[in-house]
Amino acid sequence: MIPYKHEAFTDFLKDENKKAIQEGYKTVEGYLGQDYPLIIGGERVTTEDKIVSYNPANKTEVVGSVSKTSHELASKAMDIADETFKTWRKVKPEIRADVLFKAAAIMRRRKFEFSALLSKEAGKTWIEADVEAAEAIDFLEYYARQMLSLKDGRPMESRPGEYNRYDYIPMGVAVVISPWNFPFAIMAGTAVAAMVTGNTVLLKPASTTPVVAYKFMEVLEEAGLPAGVVNFIPGSGAEVGDFLVDHPRTRLISFTGSRDVGLRIFERSSKLTEGQIWIKRVIAEMGGKNTIVVDKDADLELAAQSIVKSAFGFSGQKCSACSRAVIVEDVYDQVVNRVEELTKALTVGEPEKDEHFVGPVIDSAAFKKIMSYIEIGKSEGRLVAGGTGDDSKGFFVQPTVFADLEPTARIMLEEIFGPVVGLTKAKDFDHALDIANNTEYGLTGAVITNNRMNQEKAREDFHVGNLYFNRGCTGAIVGYQSFGGFNMSGTDSKAGGPDYLTLHLQAKTTSEMF
Repeated sequence: MIPYKHEAFTDFLKDENKKAIQEGYKTVEGYLGQDYPLIIGGERVTTEDKIVSYNPANKTEVVGSVSKTSHELASKAMDIADETFKTWRKVKPEIRADVLFKAAAIMRRRKFEFSALLSKEAGKTWIEADVEAAEAIDFLEYYARQMLSLKDGRPMESRPGEYNRYDYIPMGVAVVISPWNFPFAIMAGTAVAAMVTGNTVLLKPASTTPVVAYKFMEVLEEAGLPAGVVNFIPGSGAEVGDFLVDHPRTRLISFTGSRDVGLRIFERSSKLTEGQIWIKRVIAEMGGKNTIVVDKDADLELAAQSIVKSAFGFSGQKCSACSRAVIVEDVYDQVVNRVEELTKALTVGEPEKDEHFVGPVIDSAAFKKIMSYIEIGKSEGRLVAGGTGDDSKGFFVQPTVFADLEPTARIMLEEIFGPVVGLTKAKDFDHALDIANNTEYGLTGAVITNNRMNQEKAREDFHVGNLYFNRGCTGAIVGYQSFGGFNMSGTDSKAGGPDYLTLHLQAKTTSEMF
């Protein structure tokens, strides 16, 4: 078997790659505005009620209209997934892995098309879209290899006259509820992790980005995935999501989204429903309030660059985005001034032109929420850059920096999920770590320091699932930086890591006497 190596990122300085993504846009433009059905048991099902997906950079442009799952159709999909599980769980792990290897190859051939679609549907710049398309491919390649390493279980001790085995078996029907901010990578990764381990899947993608999920379903079908293994059922969270979470045949729920929705899923899934004979397992990634700490003994240019890139990449709409920086007072003014310069040099606009670092936020609700937080920030700190937005054509918010905030300010504690970063001053490194840990979240963090003892102190005491030294706090790569956080950031399930697939399996011990 070929060793795993992550998918290379595209160099858009090369003319051939610029032409390739432009061809990708032409392909996507050829199917803009089309209608897409549900896929239940391999059957295309069209409903009158639609979810309409719009381009957030041009809100009059319809990316596609996707049929909306009803309560009745969700029930039908559950029955089919439950029945399909009886056969899929017995399919050899090697065959399930081969489906992923082939799907990854298809995705690689269509990478520029998927990048263009991510740009259109999620508002991603060329680079952000390309990185996500690469990550989606990585998840398939990595999980396929992980399944092959788990297929024979784990070694166990045996005594004379006795043979013991420790095997992994599939669980049942998995409900996968995927987010809009990584509508390709996280959607694909969570769906195939459940599928390759022998479970069947009910895939409910985010309502703002369902078209890319449908196109992924096409890839799985082309790769030879049998009907009924993964079922495409976009719909309302309140109607379809709650029904599936509550259903007695749901065995596993894999969720990525907000803290409040994640906690609601935990609460509902913990209640026993009639006919339920197991405790439902929940895998959840629920966001963060991520901090970059800048020590006095640090590369200050690196610090400023890391803050700005981590805060404003994909308009701050990453679970891992830097939404606050804690800077030791000795170097505070220097770092703030450089962050101001770098932020004011950024431009905001339509991502398709590849002229801007910052694209739109996802929709009107996000725009309004972010702008309301900017007003809060104006009363809590000093506005250093940005502070304005324009939703006349698309949903554009200027990269915004607030300085001189109290560590307990709302801008410093509450998840905004937009291009807004707060800066605060610490007396020393220990004080900086105390501030970094003063949040209910614990997803990512970064420390910029040349002090080895402070670095090791942070390694022990900075309580986040993904901690980076002398770099930004975004950009985890599958198989390299397994991703998942502590506290209200979720179940620390470490997507793209060696333990992730085991969360979708049950361990069974058998003991034979001779």
